[in-house]
Amino acid sequence: MLQAVDRLTQRWLSLDPGTVLDIAAEITLLTLNVLALTIFSDGLQSDPDEFRVSMTEYFRVAGRIGLLDLIGAPDYIPRPGRWRIKATLKYFEGIIDGLINARRRALETNGPACRDDLLTLLLRALDPATGQPMTLAEVRSNILTFLSAGHETTANTLTWSLFLLSQSDHWRARVQEEAEREFRGPEEGLVDRLVVAKAVIEEALRLYPPIAALSRSAKGPDRFGEHDIKAGSLIVIAPYVLHRHRKLWHQPDVFDPGRFLGEARRSVGRFAYLPFGVGPRICIGSSFALQEATIALASLSRRFEFRLEQAPKVWPLMSVTVRPANGLPMRITPTIRPPSECEISLPPG
Repeated sequence: MLQAVDRLTQRWLSLDPGTVLDIAAEITLLTLNVLALTIFSDGLQSDPDEFRVSMTEYFRVAGRIGLLDLIGAPDYIPRPGRWRIKATLKYFEGIIDGLINARRRALETNGPACRDDLLTLLLRALDPATGQPMTLAEVRSNILTFLSAGHETTANTLTWSLFLLSQSDHWRARVQEEAEREFRGPEEGLVDRLVVAKAVIEEALRLYPPIAALSRSAKGPDRFGEHDIKAGSLIVIAPYVLHRHRKLWHQPDVFDPGRFLGEARRSVGRFAYLPFGVGPRICIGSSFALQEATIALASLSRRFEFRLEQAPKVWPLMSVTVRPANGLPMRITPTIRPPSECEISLPPG
């Protein structure tokens, strides 16, 4: 994670101060790079921006509801959008299959010398019931799921966090002060010490949960308030609504990371805050995502000032995940402070 953030930082430092970038696209590249390094050690070995654009197009098409879907047309009737998805999936599969085949050859020749990244672990994994390894299709599907679901949600969380900080001098200063202090310490335990940055991430997840709606099927008949629930009924729980419910949150539309600091955190209801779901189907990558987003937010806030360009209107768009409808154009300027000025004086309150 630190390696991927450092790569992005060095690229941004090479730009002219005050350059305007679409932070949504830039952060998507960052989170994709984090996963690529985690899964493949050496990255995707392909153009990361082309991969990002293809993934964005995949989510855009997959999240669209067409007329045939609305009228309940059977699946065998072709949908134009699905043709585009098939072409995109073929592109992804080609890249992933190449990496899998190369790693299999390396495992055959080098064996123990291969790095224990996620790809190696998947290829070495054996079914406890049959003793058989995963098929190529199973390994590919797992990797594609981690790449697509893992990078998109974290990127949106980080993007919204940077937007929210750009609107609050107070919290931006607190994140910068904490980052200046803690990045001077040991790398071990760094995430645990970035409590303010993590609180900002959690508050961004409250206001703009990447997964705005969760669907579940009723296991049996039930009753909810005045409504009878039949077995098999589709139940939709909307974190976007839940997280802004006025009976559950004080000033729910206000950006206040203090909700997740100290004693205030204890008052957050377990089922009032569901950015990663709950129960047996809770997000398998929640800890990974929180750690990644916290490190990235603190590191980038320490090195750069982010100012929102006023022209585009920032508005949430639901397309599988919740993202800024028009991207997030921001003016970035490196933060250069002499050693004597590293400590930031916080505004009152």
